[in-house]
Amino acid sequence: MNRTKTGIKGFDELVGGGFVEGSTVLLSGGTGSGKTIFGLQFIYNGAAKFDEPGVYVILETRPEELRDEALGFGWDLRELEEYNSLLILDAASSRAGLPTSEPHTLRRGFDMGEFAEKIYDMVGILQAKRLVIDCVSVLGMRFSNLSEMRGEIFKISALLRSMGVTSLLISETANPQKQTRSGIEQFLTQGLVTFHLNEVNGVLKRNLIVWKMHQSAHSMKMHPFTIDNSGITVLSRKESKTRKR
Repeated sequence: MNRTKTGIKGFDELVGGGFVEGSTVLLSGGTGSGKTIFGLQFIYNGAAKFDEPGVYVILETRPEELRDEALGFGWDLRELEEYNSLLILDAASSRAGLPTSEPHTLRRGFDMGEFAEKIYDMVGILQAKRLVIDCVSVLGMRFSNLSEMRGEIFKISALLRSMGVTSLLISETANPQKQTRSGIEQFLTQGLVTFHLNEVNGVLKRNLIVWKMHQSAHSMKMHPFTIDNSGITVLSRKESKTRKR
């Protein structure tokens, strides 16, 4: 079975050497928990280290803010775009009613059909192997009921699998006791990784858990991780006791 390596130190061994190629995985967590950085590192490593072009779909953060955040870790997204290794779809500016000079955008009030068609076209143009949607919680706000939301997210997930791209769907949750915001997203993907930011003795600690990964053995433990100027590093239990955040 082919694997898509994240290139994130300490993570791939938790999921059998990487995500199953062509699978769709949900990353869920609260604000500041590290899920967007994970998505950025996944996309950047794919293009820069593994020769796997990627598409990054933004629904909340404007592209320039995303590029600036990535550059803080030494990940030059502009360079990847210039070498046709990355395309960014700006779906955030139109939602905010702001002008944009980005080459790939969606009109204000876009529907799910347009959203899916744009992703399909961009993946085809780039022959992309990886894709991130950040974040699907924003899409969920468009629907009047959970049934409608479930149907549309299922269609997106099925489309991504049919194209053979390994995809990460990022979801925001405000309740640390819940795996996802609506409680249905995790049933529509092949994998689920949750990110946690907790206070322990006055210090914020980050952990992640791999809850499911279809067709793959995976760790069943909570794993601490750090974020520094090179990105995410998942620590072993021994390292977590001796290494500061």
